[in-house]
Amino acid sequence: MAIFLLDKPLFLHILTQLRNKDTDQIMFRKGMVRLGRLIGYEISNNLDLDIIQVTTPLGANVKGVVIKDLGNIMIINVLRAATPLVEGLLKAFPAAKQGVIAASRRESESTSPPKEMEVDITYLKIPKISKEDIVIIADPMIATASTMLKVLNRVTELSPKRIIIASIISSEYGINRIMKKFSFIDIFTVSIDPEINNSGYIIPGLGDAGDRSFG
Repeated sequence: MAIFLLDKPLFLHILTQLRNKDTDQIMFRKGMVRLGRLIGYEISNNLDLDIIQVTTPLGANVKGVVIKDLGNIMIINVLRAATPLVEGLLKAFPAAKQGVIAASRRESESTSPPKEMEVDITYLKIPKISKEDIVIIADPMIATASTMLKVLNRVTELSPKRIIIASIISSEYGINRIMKKFSFIDIFTVSIDPEINNSGYIIPGLGDAGDRSFG
């Protein structure tokens, strides 16, 4: 498993806007889309490639690069929070197939940060996955990782070539839970935040990504 921490200045600039409680719904969604596109480009730079030779219009032969897996991308949208993130990913992977999983966690207040949360998967629709496919699971927030682990249980059964998680903020605890069970999965995230509060939200985080995107 590799963790790709996307902490370049432009990523952090947009993340700062998303963290700001005064950022309105429209600007929040736009920021999510922008980060989705940038994360997609970073994922592209870490896919397998071939070196080929092409001939230019001037008759010169030159070596070039082909990212062969760009035609084998499937993006899974963990509804509803990931929808703007997926919109951005699709700008980087316009030929991607799409799957959706509707997952909701049962939220409750406790006296300490929860180690896991109950998650209900109410809808799942994933196109056929081949052994050549790269599956990108988009979920902007990975807190206890309870939702992501349930999604991964379903996706790993389909045996794609590679599974990648695209997130904006992940907790240290959530990443460690995923690593223990799925050591072969890559995570692309803009920030790794240190804490989870008693309601299961990441601290400092950015609040509820779904509510801030859609009300």
